[in-house]
Amino acid sequence: MEFSIDSFASLAPIYPELALAVGALALLMLGVFSKREAAATVTGIAIGLLIAVGLLIVLQPNEGALFAGGFVADGFGRFMKTLVLAGSAFALVLSVSGAAEHGLNKFEYPVLVILATLGMMLMISASDLMTLYLGLELQSLALYVVAAFKRESGRATEAGLKYFVLGALSSGMLLYGASLVYGFTGHTELAAIASVAASEEGRSIGLIFGLVFLLAGIAFKISAVPFHMWTPDVYEGAPTPVTAFFASAPKVAAMAMLIRVIFEAFSPITQDWQQIVIFLSIASMVLAAFAAIGQRSLKRLLAYSSIGHVGFALVGLSAGTAGGVEGVAIYMAIYLVMTVGTFACLLALRNEDGYVQDISDLAGLAQNRPFIAAMMALFMFSLIGLPPLAGFFAKWHVFLAAVEARLFVLAVIGVLASAVSAFYYLRIIKVMYFDEPTQSFVTPPGELRFVIALTGFLVLSYYFTVGGPLAELANAATASLF
Repeated sequence: MEFSIDSFASLAPIYPELALAVGALALLMLGVFSKREAAATVTGIAIGLLIAVGLLIVLQPNEGALFAGGFVADGFGRFMKTLVLAGSAFALVLSVSGAAEHGLNKFEYPVLVILATLGMMLMISASDLMTLYLGLELQSLALYVVAAFKRESGRATEAGLKYFVLGALSSGMLLYGASLVYGFTGHTELAAIASVAASEEGRSIGLIFGLVFLLAGIAFKISAVPFHMWTPDVYEGAPTPVTAFFASAPKVAAMAMLIRVIFEAFSPITQDWQQIVIFLSIASMVLAAFAAIGQRSLKRLLAYSSIGHVGFALVGLSAGTAGGVEGVAIYMAIYLVMTVGTFACLLALRNEDGYVQDISDLAGLAQNRPFIAAMMALFMFSLIGLPPLAGFFAKWHVFLAAVEARLFVLAVIGVLASAVSAFYYLRIIKVMYFDEPTQSFVTPPGELRFVIALTGFLVLSYYFTVGGPLAELANAATASLF
């Protein structure tokens, strides 16, 4: 087939993904053929590439479907892709100063992050089960390698192995669910599945089983209970910048994929998937709230925190309404900012022995590093959901959607889980401000101070600055999905 300018122009909806793919290959060649250490150069170019693709999505929105409906570019996809690109760019920025200490001073690391981001963007735009799986595996394979990137560390290797084994299991469950859905509907395209499910004869027990396995596979990717078992070990074992990456961009992409699947393919059987999502939400909120209480490791505590926040986001999704999806979109944007800020604070705390690992290492931080302690306290208060911080408005939107859908018990459980989770967040603040200092910390690098200040400003001034525009963007994104 002859290729022309017109045929290339028809690919406009997938230009951002093509730019990432070509950029990743170019950076790989640059790293391979560079006569000197190219890690810093490749990382800098990779950050610029992610920002440029984000600007391309925002400034030149191209909507449409490609590949027989297997890939769709719409407002919802643009919103979520922008968050994913921001999360990936921040994760690379966080890795710059401590690359050598964390074993990330190799050019392959930013290339793998870009390839994982490409997979996430394909997941977000996937309108076919086959496209969905391709994007999911592209993301997952890159993340498996990134988790074990620090090869000389036994903990990192163990984290990568656990993630790979359990990830392969979840992929098998997702594929089995997809095969059941295909077998009982005769389609892999989400819209076609919905049309069959809407018919009386299309709603079969086989389709419900397929839905269950499909949701189980996706629940692993968002680390919802009971598919969360990999999260604490992987978060603790992987290098901290990698953990920051895991906790941000992949969570947003998997949540976007879940939203698209259940609303585009299974909207005619909302009551069936609603029960599953409600169970995942309650289990995640309750288990994370109580399991985190006994944690001493900061990264394990933040792992359970991320599990709990996935549960809170699923509260909005459980409503099964456009308002619920809008609430989830806002929640994921705020969660991304809070997570990046928290991990930036952890990476800014370094002494002669290395980086902080346990909660006790933060003792007396307010005396040594008052700015970092204040920002850390701000993020902890926001993760609890105290007004007027951004975390309060995140929970407000999802709980409001649940109440409007008359899911009163779910909303009450969510509020109680928030109250329990306040214990371990407040314990961090208590250690920083009321315990005697046991060590001093070096001055953090400039890029980390910038990220902390930026995310702290967004969290603190959310209601007065970005709250209104973010709600409008989330509303427009949701409208394109429905």
